Amino acid sequence: MKHLKRLRLPAFAVAALVLASVLGEGQLSVFILLGLAAIVVVGVSLLMGYAGQVSLGQASFYAVGGYTAGLLTVHGQSPILGLLAAPVVAAVFAVVIGVPLLRLRGHHLAFATLAMQLILLSLAGELEVTGGSIGLQGIPRFSIGSFELEDDRGYAYLAWGALILVMVIANNVIKSRPGRALRALATSEIAAESAGVAVGRYKLVVFALSAAFAGLAGGVYAFYVGYIAPGSFPVLLSIEYVVMAVVGGLGTIWGALAGAAAITLLIQLLNNIGTMEGMPSYAPSVLSYAVYSVLLIAAVLFMPGGIVPAVRDRLAPRAAAGTGKA
Repeated sequence: MKHLKRLRLPAFAVAALVLASVLGEGQLSVFILLGLAAIVVVGVSLLMGYAGQVSLGQASFYAVGGYTAGLLTVHGQSPILGLLAAPVVAAVFAVVIGVPLLRLRGHHLAFATLAMQLILLSLAGELEVTGGSIGLQGIPRFSIGSFELEDDRGYAYLAWGALILVMVIANNVIKSRPGRALRALATSEIAAESAGVAVGRYKLVVFALSAAFAGLAGGVYAFYVGYIAPGSFPVLLSIEYVVMAVVGGLGTIWGALAGAAAITLLIQLLNNIGTMEGMPSYAPSVLSYAVYSVLLIAAVLFMPGGIVPAVRDRLAPRAAAGTGKA
């Protein structure tokens, strides 16, 4: 059984790369956005599942990564430098704001991170260097030397390659000594602190790590679309990430992927329905809000732990029965 668990991530990586090579052009854009969402949600899942912190401003780190990559390349720096700088700048930004914000708890922290995103988007809409409300235009294609990504298939490989990297990092963090401290923190903050765990420092580290993941996704997004503006990172996007993490299963890497896939594909389906002939212009957004509400209610009522923990709990007795264990 342990050997099979070790093979899950390599098998997933192979499957993702195979999908990127066989999907049609119309499906690749959804596949790319799904991968980028999953990158952010892995960080959200760790932040909420281990540090017990609810962030309603995760799209702000996505924006920081996007603007970092975009600004560097627009001003003549190499795209590879822009992509490498995106998660670093997002993590540094998270540390700077995290020192005061993480003193708050519960809904106070959630509203503070939401306010942070609103302030950040307001600044991006006013500053000339970011393109103001018009946005940052002319972001070049991602390239390494003379090799340039020219189509969606190339960006699918980039996005899902970044997701695989993030999953490997998150998996190693969870299994490391700091990961054990995080698990203790998730169980009981008071007990963890009494056992010698530096609660404040670990919260800040997870906050910065989740921001770095979002910044990396934002960097890839900036190169993919070639244009970003404050409207590219709405508050609804941050709420969407939280819903994905809750629906998939907090504190689990595979839950982040399951939640991102479920919400992204469902939203795409609803957008297709909402844009059908005869539907009002506001139909896609109304349907999206309805989906968040329904899925959250369903998750709380029927799968309070999320999709992946629910499936795991259901399969566990069968696995025990198959091995002859009670």
